Amino acid sequence: MNIFDIIIWPLRWVIELILVGAHTAWTALGLPNDSGWTWVLSILIIVLVVRSAMIPLMVRQIKSMRGMMELQPELKKIQDKYKGKRDQFSQQAMQQETMALYKKHGSSPLSSCWPMLIQMPIFFSLYRVLNTANHSEAGVGLMSQDHAVLLANSELFGAPLSSILSQADGNMNVIVVAIVLIVLMVSTQFFTQRQITSQNISEAAKASPMFRQQQMLMYLLPLVMAVSGIMFPIGLMVYWFLSNIWTTGQQWWTIRNMPTPGSDAYKKRVERLKEKGKWENHPDNPANRIVRDGKTQRQLELEAQENGGQRQQPVSKNRKKKKKK
Repeated sequence: MNIFDIIIWPLRWVIELILVGAHTAWTALGLPNDSGWTWVLSILIIVLVVRSAMIPLMVRQIKSMRGMMELQPELKKIQDKYKGKRDQFSQQAMQQETMALYKKHGSSPLSSCWPMLIQMPIFFSLYRVLNTANHSEAGVGLMSQDHAVLLANSELFGAPLSSILSQADGNMNVIVVAIVLIVLMVSTQFFTQRQITSQNISEAAKASPMFRQQQMLMYLLPLVMAVSGIMFPIGLMVYWFLSNIWTTGQQWWTIRNMPTPGSDAYKKRVERLKEKGKWENHPDNPANRIVRDGKTQRQLELEAQENGGQRQQPVSKNRKKKKKK
């Protein structure tokens, strides 16, 4: 066992627990234990468990990414302020102001990477489980040799789940199934990225360098997935595709219910709320946000109307005490 296997050993154990446990449950419900579809449904359970556990992290990621997009104009001002200044003092000051800006908006450049970084060990753990099963060897946990043989011999449209496109050796079933899965993976990945960049970014953020980076990733990531798919087992590509389906649905819900202010999705949501008569008192309405002294913008405007068109000026604690006396 090499150092990499030692590191991912706990994750492999958990993956095998979920995979074998789900397979046992499906067979108890009447599905054949040697069917590829039974194992596909078991992989689906892994996706549901893993992605459900990651929901809090994904919500944080979405909020952070939205904040990163919205702070780009302010970030550009800081960069312009120190443009051409290469001395240590200026560079340190720019870094401090940038970090303060990130803290103010609750965002971080690394936050968007965490979900993928967390999923990669899980991804490689499943790869090791499938690769071990392909050699009809027992795993590190509940994956017995009998389960390994069942998994290695199970087929999806005539293609073994443990087979790899680069090792197809002319097997047309493997070639066709693998290519279809690669197309599905690439399509769902591209659609997910397209969904974000086309609907959930404000006009101000679209002028930022970060938006251009996201545009590049929209085309680069599917290409990486297409190349990688040639070297991964079909069972692993099934996991990847199902995980992309989850991400697409999650993004759709998020864009619909938590859109970035100023984006097309945000404008559509405001229109839907107005049609239902819920916008006036909705917390997302800027007029209902607390602006000063625990009062909303709407309340301050009403006070201004009552005071002859002028807003009531804030009163210090000392002046309040004097008035009481």
